[in-house]
Amino acid sequence: MALLLFVTLLCCSLLMLIAWRVQQASGNSTWIDVAWTFGTGAAGIGLVLWPLHGYGPITGRQTVVSVLAAIWALRLGIHLLRRALKGRDDPRYAKLKDSWGESYVWKMPAFLQIQAVSVFILGLFILLAGRNPAPGLNPLDILATLVAVCSIAGEAIADREVARFAADPANKGRICETGLWGWSRHPNYFFEWLIWVAYALFAISGFASAWGLLAWAGPIVMYLVLVHASGIPPTEAHMLQSRGDAFRDYQHRVSKFVPLPPRKPRP
Repeated sequence: MALLLFVTLLCCSLLMLIAWRVQQASGNSTWIDVAWTFGTGAAGIGLVLWPLHGYGPITGRQTVVSVLAAIWALRLGIHLLRRALKGRDDPRYAKLKDSWGESYVWKMPAFLQIQAVSVFILGLFILLAGRNPAPGLNPLDILATLVAVCSIAGEAIADREVARFAADPANKGRICETGLWGWSRHPNYFFEWLIWVAYALFAISGFASAWGLLAWAGPIVMYLVLVHASGIPPTEAHMLQSRGDAFRDYQHRVSKFVPLPPRKPRP
């Protein structure tokens, strides 16, 4: 297991180094998110399925968790890949470049190695879900599967809604309040967080050990990252700068993270 963990961490580091080189050559930081997504899925699946003691049978839980991780990574990765191929840069990285100035040349690859560590750690949370030694599948596994399916479907719907909104020239300069975006300002982030809840449910299913409970660090870490660090704060700062009072009104009416019925407009 130690060797598997070391090789996985090394691969994560190399992947993000390649992502940095691609970003430098293309000038498009979305490639970083593409690498992060596919890397997280691959790391988790590899840690779940790689044989540790010979080629024994793969359990049902390993299969379900691996399939869900693959669907999640392919769906989100292909979505981001399409954005990268269209040349759409991520304003969060542009803001980092402006704030770092000349030191961006060496700070960016160092930052991406931190991203590599995050890929490895998230892979460990998938590992805890897939290698839960509890025999068979039980109702909590079914619940976890339903949560994961809702997460993947919800994020896909949110991405599709905002893409369709942005593709209409009549919506230029406006704020998307279509469908899920009328109930949450960041439904894509909410449903992204939800899949880590699913992995935590898999990890404790029928086996309430310290290792299983550790998987709950996954949704906690993702919540902190998405809501208080690199997710919502820079996105909303960019929207406030570009949309002004219209976005402030949107903030007042629509829930920040969890989808909830919108509040009435200010008088």
